[in-house]
This record gives sequence, C-alpha cells and structure tokens, in this order.
Amino acid sequence: MSFRSRFDRAAALAILSLPSPMLRGLFGTPPRSPDGFALNVQSQVLRQLLVLQGNRELHQGGVARARRHMDRSGPTLGARLGGVTTELRTVPGAVDARAACVYAPQGAGTGPRPGLVFFHGGGFVLGSIESHDAVCRELAARAGVIVVSVDYRLAPEHRFPAGPDDAVAATRWILTNAESLGISPGAVGVGGDSAGGNLSAVVAQALRGEARTPAFQLLFYPVCDFTRPGASHRYFSEGYILTRASMDWFEENYIPGVSKTDPRVSPFHAKDLSGLPPALVLTAGFDPLRDEGRAYAEAMRRAGVDAEHVCAEGSMHGFINVTGGLKESARMMALAVERLRLKLSS
Repeated sequence: MSFRSRFDRAAALAILSLPSPMLRGLFGTPPRSPDGFALNVQSQVLRQLLVLQGNRELHQGGVARARRHMDRSGPTLGARLGGVTTELRTVPGAVDARAACVYAPQGAGTGPRPGLVFFHGGGFVLGSIESHDAVCRELAARAGVIVVSVDYRLAPEHRFPAGPDDAVAATRWILTNAESLGISPGAVGVGGDSAGGNLSAVVAQALRGEARTPAFQLLFYPVCDFTRPGASHRYFSEGYILTRASMDWFEENYIPGVSKTDPRVSPFHAKDLSGLPPALVLTAGFDPLRDEGRAYAEAMRRAGVDAEHVCAEGSMHGFINVTGGLKESARMMALAVERLRLKLSS
C-alpha cells in the first residue's frame, strides 16, 4: 500500500471512529430514502469525505485513470487480517490463460478445504485482483475457504461476451482441478460483487446440470438486469457512489448493440432458474442495484432455489470493500462468512 493510501486509511479510520453524535454534528444528519431507509452515519461520513477529497465519478478521466484509481482506493478501508498465504498463478480463460490469485488460510492442514471462485466488481471495465485483495483475504481468513480470484478480460478492449466466457471457462477448470488447488471438489462456491456478482450468477446458470457445478452463490449487490427496473434506480442515480452516468459509461463500453435481456447480460431474464445452487444475495439500501438484486433472489426462490436476500439498509454500493471502517459492512461480511461455512461444509 502506498504512503498516500496508508495516510487516507489512517485519516478516514480516525474520523469514522468518532462517536455518532459528533459525526452527525460534523457531517450532517444522514438522509432517508423515499421508501424509508436511513443512511447510517458512517456511510454518510464516507460519502461526505469523498466529496471533500474531490473524488471524481467512477468513469471520469478515462479508462486508464479510472483503473488506477480503483486499484489504489479499493483496498484502502478493507479489513487487515493475517493468516492467509497467497499464490499468483494462471487458470484457463476462454481464449488464453488468465491471472489468478489463490488465497489459502494458514493452518489449513493436509486435507482439502472448501473453495470460492471470486470475480471482482468494476462495471466490467474496472477492477482487478489488486482492487479486491482485502476482500478475498478476509473471506479466506474468516470463512476458512480457499479463494481463487480470477482476472477476467475487461471492456472496452474485450467487450461482451469476453467476461462471461472467461468466468465460465475458469470456473469449469477450477471445479475439475479443485484438488490440485487444495480444494474439495464438491464444496466450491462462486461469488463476487456488482459486475462480479453478475458473472457469478451467469456462471451458475451456465454450469447447471454439468458433472461439476458450484455448490453456492455469494452475490454482493449483483448487476442482474441491465433494463434497470425498480425505484432504486430513480432514487439513487446521483450522490451514492454508483451513479447513472457511471452506469451509462459501463454499459456503453461493455454491451454496445447487445440485447439487455440476454440472460448472459442480465441473469434475471433467464427463462428457467430452477436447479441453481443455493444463494445469498446481499444488497445495499442506498444503491441503484438494490431492487434488481432483491428481484433476482425472489425469482430464484419462486423457481425452488434456496435463495436468501439480506439488505444492508443503511449502506451504499461497494460496502464490502470497506469492512475495516464501517460497522454495517463488517456485519454483512460476517453474515457472508457464516453462510459460506454453512453452505460449503462437507
């Protein structure tokens, strides 16, 4: 972590640790959503700090700048946990080898462990193994699973269907070769946040019925429907991390000319959701993607899937990256860890 990132982390944590009444006095009373959710005070502080720092929207400044910024800022407020070893390696993608990082909890013993194939968020344009390093370390350390974070191809250099094709190919290979990674073949989940949640849902649908399939889906505020249904897209189009302008930019780079109801673009639009693995869908109360994530969980349940939906009502998009500083984010991570242990126990 660079000096600037260390400084940003120390300053933000010092502020976030102040008593709630003091935070309200300094940063104002958190807003309420039109449907009655209250932004928690720590999320309000984070929101205001980003404004004071002059942070641009995710898409501003071009692809290269946005990628550098996300790689630098993504881990800044993540949890800092030891007890995890890492190994950089490659796994097969759809057309070439893809970089991957294997996170293994120390003291794993000689037997195979449950595993999680993880895909990072970033609108299919941004994000990397580096931007979500803290998330993967925390999942591995706390859940006792081996996490394989896969660096799939990004738009605009590689538009749809490059990302889904890589995600499916990499997961299929990891499932087949799980034992070589120290993973129990029958206890492999798939998961990710935002765009990575989308890819995880697409993978679960694509591999359904094969000899080896994921045993669990861990979907953090997933992109489920590019038609952008639901009131949350109207309520939170500005001012809450993920804006309409950024989503427009991601869409223009990722799926120009592609049907938004193609199930590999919008997994909600699959005609049949039966037979999918159990799922935990976590959404944020102040996130444009909130309603489509909830709708996807409900659609899976109607199809007979064991799908649980939990909304972090006072949080914004991206909360899983800030578990080291925000209490509600840490609670959501604890829930994800508990479900991973339960659903992948052999």
